[in-house]
Amino acid sequence: MIGEYVPGPALRTQEPGGSLRVYGWGALLWGLLAVLATGTYLHVLGQPFLSDDYIQIDLGRKYGDISSWPALLADPLYRCRATSIVLTRWTEQISGIAPAGYYASAVLLHVLNTWMVFLNGVALGFAHRVSFLAAALFAIGMRHQEAVMWYAALPELLLFFFCGCFLWTWNRWTERGGVGYYALAVLSFVLAVGSKEPGVVLAPVAAAMAWRRGVTVFSAAPFAVLAAGYTALNVAAKANHLHWNDGTFSLSSPFLLTWARSLGRMFWVWGAVGVAAVALWARGEWKTLRWAALWTGLAMLPYSFLLYMPVVPSRHMYLAGAGAAFFAAAGLLAVQSRFARFRWVLPVLLGVCLLHNVGYVWTKKRRQFDERAAATEDLLRLVRKTDGLIYVTCFPYGPEVAEKAIAITLSRNASMLVWDTPPPPGAVTYCAKHP
Repeated sequence: MIGEYVPGPALRTQEPGGSLRVYGWGALLWGLLAVLATGTYLHVLGQPFLSDDYIQIDLGRKYGDISSWPALLADPLYRCRATSIVLTRWTEQISGIAPAGYYASAVLLHVLNTWMVFLNGVALGFAHRVSFLAAALFAIGMRHQEAVMWYAALPELLLFFFCGCFLWTWNRWTERGGVGYYALAVLSFVLAVGSKEPGVVLAPVAAAMAWRRGVTVFSAAPFAVLAAGYTALNVAAKANHLHWNDGTFSLSSPFLLTWARSLGRMFWVWGAVGVAAVALWARGEWKTLRWAALWTGLAMLPYSFLLYMPVVPSRHMYLAGAGAAFFAAAGLLAVQSRFARFRWVLPVLLGVCLLHNVGYVWTKKRRQFDERAAATEDLLRLVRKTDGLIYVTCFPYGPEVAEKAIAITLSRNASMLVWDTPPPPGAVTYCAKHP
């Protein structure tokens, strides 16, 4: 997503009067992207909370108020997710505990991030049409759907947003200089690493952007220092950091294999189609697309040290997904150029892509998310009509999920749930197996 290489036919800006200009077409382009991003995920406004969403709301109550920020900064795990915790608290203060308000904030962030793809694509040297098409493909992308459909994945959306802010402000500084742009870049960097740990990838990206613009790479040294200090603090708190001790990730994991598998999964299907089309008909575009490849690889790498899955979960593909979208966009435009006589080729491909992605999100993924919410939703229904104790004999998540669900949603005392105790005759019981 970086560079000033003069691209070939697939990525070259069209002649005046025919190009899709990021500012000239104004509300039409931005509005269309917003419609695509919103329409793909509109159905989540009717979706109930999932398991960890209750943990997220509880963290907002615990750490989200200004008076609690010192305690948040002292927490080795959640200070790395500070922006999402504060936003969750603000959301509760505005919309209460209605799930629609929380999901609406997630969809709004997805819209903003879609705009970021378009804005940064143009700013960093891609043609307007490929930037717009990449943003559109990112808006409807099914591979990273979990980042939008699971409210507890809010850190992924905020990480992307602040990374986008950084790319734009840092690029402006490398072009024009100025204390203001540099200060905004530093602020964006801090907010990115305050959203999630992979924000540290901005340090090498900043150096690469400076080098490409002919600016000394030492201008990115403050980001390297901040990233090193941030990482050192996390390692120093290893003994008290949940994810260092619960089997979530390890520096000794087979990260290269996980990284390769995850990239393959993320590119499938439309990213792979794009790579194949560029390889066949637009090999001159590789010089520009290498910057999208750099972004994709770096953004995926920090997540590849996990232990609990052989591939990176879909919510963690959100940041890297922007780079893959540029490959898909360049490939579709290469197909259009190759079959220019057949004007219907690109519209048909885009229509198939839209139906494939949106259909998958609206049907299979929505069904899966409803199934994931069933355990807590059924428990809440039982609690509403029960005054006494409930003996929980099986539950697919930790007890704290059930306890916080009834406390947050119904203001009921968690002590009414009895765990790991055989129920006496006639007792009210509840069992929910893993979906």
